[in-house]
Amino acid sequence: MIAAIDIADDAWARVKDLEELTERAIEAALDHAGTDKNVEIGVLFANDEEAARLNTQWRRKDYAPNILSFPAPEMHDVPEGEPRPLGDLILASGTVAREAEEQGKPLTSHLTHLIVHGTLHLLGFDHLDKRDAERMEAAEIAILAGLGVPDPYLT
Repeated sequence: MIAAIDIADDAWARVKDLEELTERAIEAALDHAGTDKNVEIGVLFANDEEAARLNTQWRRKDYAPNILSFPAPEMHDVPEGEPRPLGDLILASGTVAREAEEQGKPLTSHLTHLIVHGTLHLLGFDHLDKRDAERMEAAEIAILAGLGVPDPYLT
């Protein structure tokens, strides 16, 4: 698995071992889904302004989301042995930090949850209806437990 990580906002420096945390979360989601690990995921650690710009451009929503997931289009001619592009994740520093604080969670736990959540989206999971949402939440809870992160849906 290749995680092409770009840290474009210095605010992310408050997360110790950000790249290792990211790679562990992605790998755990891939393991849970039983997916071939010969994949590449781009991860942009942005500020709120950049995340809001991308959200407006691609989703027509004018706010900074905590995470955006952009699955790669199906590729039919990836050379043998080369990693298959899975997609991109974009995280907004201010939004993620604010949510963690509001929810009384460690920033690293909330961030790990969001990276797992976004990776599952890249793998085709969704939460558009109740059944899909329950399936996705159950996967997240199981993956996070394996990473030592408490159930994010408990209040």
